[in-house]
Amino acid sequence: MRRLALALVALVVAFGAAADARAADSLLDKVKQKGEMIVGTKYDFPPMGSINKDTGQPEGFEVDLANEIAKELGVKAKFVQALSKTRIPLIVNGNVDLIVATMTHKREREQAIDFTMHYMITGQRAVTRKDTGITHVSQLAGKQVAAVQGGNAGPNLLKVQPKAVLVQFQEQTEALLALKQKKVDAVVSDDVLNQWWVKHNPELVLVGKLYTIEPYGMGVRQNDSRWRNAINQALMEIWDSGRYHEIHFKWFGQKPEFEIPWYPK
Repeated sequence: MRRLALALVALVVAFGAAADARAADSLLDKVKQKGEMIVGTKYDFPPMGSINKDTGQPEGFEVDLANEIAKELGVKAKFVQALSKTRIPLIVNGNVDLIVATMTHKREREQAIDFTMHYMITGQRAVTRKDTGITHVSQLAGKQVAAVQGGNAGPNLLKVQPKAVLVQFQEQTEALLALKQKKVDAVVSDDVLNQWWVKHNPELVLVGKLYTIEPYGMGVRQNDSRWRNAINQALMEIWDSGRYHEIHFKWFGQKPEFEIPWYPK
């Protein structure tokens, strides 16, 4: 019994030492020391993140939000492109400090990274051309439907319409082009992007209603609670001050229809 007790004490001490070492090695200290936070964001997902054609610089809701978080931390944000399939590797390999790139908080992703609190709530559905006559997800059976690699829009579609034929692309811009060139019949993506596409492409139309709820979280490396908590605290300050609402109105033309923190019903 005494041996078991000693073993448990040793385990607790070892775990505590590891946690203390991780806390002492937090990204928070490194980011503040260098005065720069490297952020992975989308370059193909307006209005969340895209490249301004005039300046060549990233812009969008998530870009503005990341810049506000950097201000709260007293540093500058430096942006690099994050594709759907590269978001998690960028964090795991230490290439970025933070991912703010339309990433749905999913349990299986927690095996590789940690998430901040949710900062955007959207959903998924399809977009098609008006000339297809497609108005409901049931009509996507046997149709060529574009989706990006590494995202969950394609797999989620197959849950509600298993007879759809997925055609995968690396970037959303490629999927949109394929739809406009009639190489595919529809594209599935998050509705924040779908709404933008339909607004700027009058030949496109939304297909039916949302069939998922997608809560976005920012990605951070595992077991760095000081860094994650600092991001959460900054996000709450931005929300409470009203700056979040200003950014949301700038890019979406309306105030958010959800609260932060958000809890699933």
